[in-house]
Amino acid sequence: MVLSERLEFVPAQDAEIFAATPATPAVFLLRADDPQSEPYVSKTANLRRRLQRLLGTPTETSKRLNLRELVRWIEYSPTASDFESILLLYKLLRRHFPKTYSARLRLRFAPLVKLHLTNEYPRASITTRLGRLNGRNLYYGPFPSRTAAEKFANDSLDFFKMRRCVDDLHPDPAFPGCIYSEMKMCLAPCFKGCTDQEYAAEVARVQNYFDSGGESLVREISQQRDAASSTLEFENAAALHGRIEKLKGVLTGLPEIVTRIDRLRALIIQRSAVPESISVFRVHAGAISDPITFSLQSPEHTKSQSMEARLQQTLAGLRFPEARTTLEAMEQLAILKRWFYRSSRAGEIFFADEKGELPIRRIVRGMARVYRGEKSDIGASGLDVAGGNG
Repeated sequence: MVLSERLEFVPAQDAEIFAATPATPAVFLLRADDPQSEPYVSKTANLRRRLQRLLGTPTETSKRLNLRELVRWIEYSPTASDFESILLLYKLLRRHFPKTYSARLRLRFAPLVKLHLTNEYPRASITTRLGRLNGRNLYYGPFPSRTAAEKFANDSLDFFKMRRCVDDLHPDPAFPGCIYSEMKMCLAPCFKGCTDQEYAAEVARVQNYFDSGGESLVREISQQRDAASSTLEFENAAALHGRIEKLKGVLTGLPEIVTRIDRLRALIIQRSAVPESISVFRVHAGAISDPITFSLQSPEHTKSQSMEARLQQTLAGLRFPEARTTLEAMEQLAILKRWFYRSSRAGEIFFADEKGELPIRRIVRGMARVYRGEKSDIGASGLDVAGGNG
């Protein structure tokens, strides 16, 4: 990650140097001549004013940090959104402060629902730690809090008979079971209350539920209700309808960002420091790309192309971002979660559908809103409704 601008700082020429820096938001780095010395890295809403404070002539009574006699080089990149600033600051701190960058940024890993498919008798749990995204275990999220993740998981599992216990099982017919088996809410593989095939089928239903955001179970119960109605089993049909309403209560308000992490694909739109442009960030399995500058003014050779066609062409030529380590994926997912769940979130996000296709037409409309500084389509619950196809 290289900052776009570099200036040599000479204290005797400070007024000229300050005038050459923009009074705009930026991420910056201050270096001494010694390449082994620790740099000063930060972000600011006004670069010129911040540099004047750090590098200006200090007063005798001032207790502010002053680096005037230590700094030789100023490096910076202008930014136009807090999201871009945080992402760039993260990458710089990760490079220059590999042992302390996480604490400096106060990163809190995103709560996830984990489906332990490597266990002989799979179960679900809440975690903030990702395993290998190409492994057998599956992860769903990110949720705004551990409490929200636990509530969704517990309310969802009430519709299934997958085990809730956390121990590795060694099935024994003499084992007494637990309260869930007594309440007929678990198939009880602990004492061979079911065959391994029956338990695997139930786990597959749970996975389909999480993969589809609950839609698979809504369809399943709806079909059962319709079948009961067609055979005049109205009491059974009414009970099934009640289950559907209860299930919809669980799914209502589920944030659109919550999905299987290895299938999380989205496009984030932010304002750009480049005139007549916006910044685009690709999200893939939680990893976030560097900003892509997209000009809203068509170049001369593409005058005949629509904005949608130009955007599709731009995206087609880009590689998906990829985290180099599991820790890096967790960190970038934490940054994404922090931005998405902000009550005053700036910018917009658009999610790909189950086929991985982005809603290009909606994205183009979103780019216009972001460029004009208009608010995105956010419902009363604070959840983004800009995703989907269209």
